[in-house]
Amino acid sequence: MDFDVLVIGSGPGGYVTAIRSSQLGFKTAVVERAELGGICLNWGCIPTKSLLKSAQVFEYLTHAADYGVSIAGTASADFPKMIQRSREVAAGMSKGIQFLMGKNKIEVIKGTAKLVADHRVEVIGEDGQKQITASHIILATGARSRELPNLPQDGKKIIGYRQAMTLPALPKSMVVVGSGAIGSEFAYFYQSIGTQVTLVEFMPEIVPLEDEEVSKTLARSFKKMKMNVLTSASVESVDASGELCKVSIKTKKGIEIHEAEIVLSAVGITPNLENIGIEEMGIQLENGKIKVDDFYRTNLPGVYAIGDIVHGPALAHVASAEGITCVEKIAGMHVEPIDYSNIPGCTYTNPEVASVGMTEKKAIEAGYEIKVGKFPFTASGKASAAGAKDGFVKLIFDAKYGELLGGHLIGANVTEMVAELVVARKLETTGHEMIKAIHPHPTMSEAIMEAAAAAYGEVIHI
Repeated sequence: MDFDVLVIGSGPGGYVTAIRSSQLGFKTAVVERAELGGICLNWGCIPTKSLLKSAQVFEYLTHAADYGVSIAGTASADFPKMIQRSREVAAGMSKGIQFLMGKNKIEVIKGTAKLVADHRVEVIGEDGQKQITASHIILATGARSRELPNLPQDGKKIIGYRQAMTLPALPKSMVVVGSGAIGSEFAYFYQSIGTQVTLVEFMPEIVPLEDEEVSKTLARSFKKMKMNVLTSASVESVDASGELCKVSIKTKKGIEIHEAEIVLSAVGITPNLENIGIEEMGIQLENGKIKVDDFYRTNLPGVYAIGDIVHGPALAHVASAEGITCVEKIAGMHVEPIDYSNIPGCTYTNPEVASVGMTEKKAIEAGYEIKVGKFPFTASGKASAAGAKDGFVKLIFDAKYGELLGGHLIGANVTEMVAELVVARKLETTGHEMIKAIHPHPTMSEAIMEAAAAAYGEVIHI
């Protein structure tokens, strides 16, 4: 065999898997057809956070007077420079992955890979075609923007998230279809720097996977920005033949026609399963994704799959965890299956949204008797000092045993706070233990302690 482990794809699932594989002593290679780091580092997680930081800085400047800071002249958003910075950040991260590949003695093979036989992969690259063998082949090919039949993307007027990061000029108007993390983040970014955004969501609430109170709070924040938020609505068709797109939107009131320069489709992702030998090798699919066991083994011995191409949350940190679990199992280590009920989710709008575990509604539906504690950031000294009083922390406990069933946060920097709740759930911490864990003052994280106290009638500051 040429390699012990061959990873196809170098996103946060693939490159992390390769590094852990090398650490475990396996001779490892990665096949990548584009930039190292995959979509996440180059066209997703990282560059979008750069854009969102630019928007946040712009918002700070426009509200500088609120903090006692005087600025001569008027702040303006330099859209091309924001885009340039995000591309530079992405490029720097990709180079960082290249460094890690070298440091860990992982061979990087440029090209497109396809399974052609047991333990054998064909790679077509700039230098031609070659066959590579490996004892273990891990598929980590990721996903791309999903296209709806009535919303075909032309890459210019009707776009996906990739084009949204490289538009040549700031559009005056935009319709964003879908209000999950991707749609909400882009809607916030463009609205905050001057685009008039209409956000369209099919479900009754935006960010529909979040707790209902969180969804309503974020919607109020968006509307305060003058964003047009349409829920229980769907895009029926788009006429892109004129200077402006005419978007036909079905709402509770009937059909509405909205005009916009750009329509951004953010209705989910499609796994990259084409032309990698899935059908030819007889690898089983289930509901459009590769079927795997708890350790990411497919039905074909020696072939594994992780990340967006298998069932589970399509999140970078999930793909990384799956890859590590997979390769550690290959190495014969004692590995516990991933607990998918304890996966944190984050949306980097302003205010930010973060959550883990059950929503209040799901906990009740599951038959739990619950205690709910909520602490608003209006009562937080640190939030007041920071001028970031929007939002709250909401915790749901099992009334019988005190188990933390779920945590739901909306506010400034809450994506940095949710990990405390993930660890608490992992360690089976109870509500009273959280109350007695002394939190530093003044911090935003105090709200977690206070929310736990609120659930048990012991809250101090409200």
